[in-house]
Amino acid sequence: MGYDISYAQYIDHTVLKPETTKATLKKFCDEAKEYGFASVCVNPVNIPYVSEQLKGSGVEACSVIGFPLGASTTLIKEMEAAEAVKNGATEVDMVINVGALKDKDYDFVEKDIEAVVKAAHPHALVKVIIETCLLTEEEKVVVCKLAKHAKADFVKTSTGFGSGGATVEDIRLMKKTVGEMLVKASTGINNREDCDAMLAAGASRMGTSKGAFIVKDELPSK
Repeated sequence: MGYDISYAQYIDHTVLKPETTKATLKKFCDEAKEYGFASVCVNPVNIPYVSEQLKGSGVEACSVIGFPLGASTTLIKEMEAAEAVKNGATEVDMVINVGALKDKDYDFVEKDIEAVVKAAHPHALVKVIIETCLLTEEEKVVVCKLAKHAKADFVKTSTGFGSGGATVEDIRLMKKTVGEMLVKASTGINNREDCDAMLAAGASRMGTSKGAFIVKDELPSK
């Protein structure tokens, strides 16, 4: 047991529950600044507060977009991303239109991603949440290629609101598909063993609310 700050650089300290209060947001921001996490990831309405809390700290303010279903129209996703950036977001995590992917409407899916990329770049990185638990292996490969072609910065496994989270197998497949593009593992990452497995599989970021426990090598309270 003991601190290991080296894990912090990979962690998006994530707080997305609907009942999140400013007191909770401040706690997450304070922890992120203390340990040096990569970002604090929050719902769009909380970006103005979080970006102000993180100002000058080196920790990024990250907003989710089209979250958690990905079923907003492209225009709304584009506007949501633009407003998040205006409010201080330097990273955005968008959810794909899963139904369109399953319909094999690949042009729509790519343009949906591309619209968010154009709204966010060059001011913010874009991570594309593909919700792996809902996809076949073939669909995972296809959407990773679409996200890469749309010039997104990351592909990401999960929202945390689906039926499953990141797996080592999915991270390996995603990394193999996208090559030099980055991969984010999200959901179900609760300890250093989980982190080590995801990093070894090719992840560059991990979305988790357990970042402080991971750095301190403690078990989260029930």
